[in-house]
Amino acid sequence: MNFPFYIARRYLISKKKRNVINIISSISVAGVGVMTMALIVVLSIFNGFDDLLKNLFYSFDPDLRIESTQGKSFMEDSAIYDILDQEEAILTYSRIIEENALLRYEDQQFIARLKGVDEHFINVSGVDTMITSGDFILWDQGVPMAVAGQGVAYKLSLSVNRHTPIKAFVPKRNAKMTGSFMDATHALNQKNLYPSGFFSIQQDFDSEYVFIPIEIAQEIFDYSGELTAIEVRLTQHADAQEVKIALRENLGDDFIIKDRYEQHEFFYKIMKSEKWAVFFILSFILLIASFNVIGSLTMLIIDKKDDIHTLRSLGASNATISRIFLLEGWLITIVGAFVGLLLGWALCWAQMKFGIIQLNQSGSFIIDAYPVAMKTVDFAAVFLTVMLIGLFAAWYPVQHITKKYL
Repeated sequence: MNFPFYIARRYLISKKKRNVINIISSISVAGVGVMTMALIVVLSIFNGFDDLLKNLFYSFDPDLRIESTQGKSFMEDSAIYDILDQEEAILTYSRIIEENALLRYEDQQFIARLKGVDEHFINVSGVDTMITSGDFILWDQGVPMAVAGQGVAYKLSLSVNRHTPIKAFVPKRNAKMTGSFMDATHALNQKNLYPSGFFSIQQDFDSEYVFIPIEIAQEIFDYSGELTAIEVRLTQHADAQEVKIALRENLGDDFIIKDRYEQHEFFYKIMKSEKWAVFFILSFILLIASFNVIGSLTMLIIDKKDDIHTLRSLGASNATISRIFLLEGWLITIVGAFVGLLLGWALCWAQMKFGIIQLNQSGSFIIDAYPVAMKTVDFAAVFLTVMLIGLFAAWYPVQHITKKYL
């Protein structure tokens, strides 16, 4: 066995006696372990929420979304559909018209975003799987229906029925205001829509969107042969980036193709920055906790000054003696890191398996317990961070304290 390692291990886990130095070393190991565990748990919870929101977004967002780079709408063109039909990785696609409208239901009013969709939309999106009341129906015996978000339904006090319509009002596209304000109603397009179902995905979607037939959207928004987007569903094993590049080359510069990440780019950046901000904050706390290691090594060096003189008399070099205490500090960090990783894994596994920590039951949540997702990259990042901090915590006292006794 390596001589410096043997001595360092004996100092850390001495079987013959337990003095104050040993107790302080144990506290240092516990401190490193607790902070390592906290890092693993917090990062895993962030991963859990990130995966949860991504899955919710996947129920609403298409694999790819095609929009115009010149304004908010573009003319339908058979050439576009030919390009989409020729791409083998595309399973199906849906024509989309999105605009804001004023909705009125009995005495309630609310500005929502009407999303006109065609019959293929149900195969592009998973909104129909997130229905909480009623059904995803856009036509009922020739009568136009509307599928509203739960938030919109709450604002308008909607109920699923075939008797009271939602009145949608949109300014006519080329209307000119003349006369008094009372005459403004002549400048509005109006359509009646009957609520057929409500969906719940995520608050931003639930409180904004209402799905309607694309034919009604064309009429109420005065869109003649125009679309605001085409949403694309890919085959199961298709590479979204490859399809995106191919479509960009074929469609030209008049269109922008967005993948799932780009459709909510700001949100994903915020989620990632929050996760790593918390990681660095906890790492800073771990750095402060490492002063326990510095303190325990300092007192160990002072306590073992007689051993230092004995080792020198036996022929040990200054580098060998310094390496003993450097390894002692590393052993404290390594043991604490492995204990923390193990405890962090155990807590995360227990949360995933049994849902020990519950969310506040006074609210309305789609899950009962905090979501957790463990990732290998997080364990590696935490371990490397702890090792680097442990290296500093061991190096500092060895360099500055041992000089007095060597």
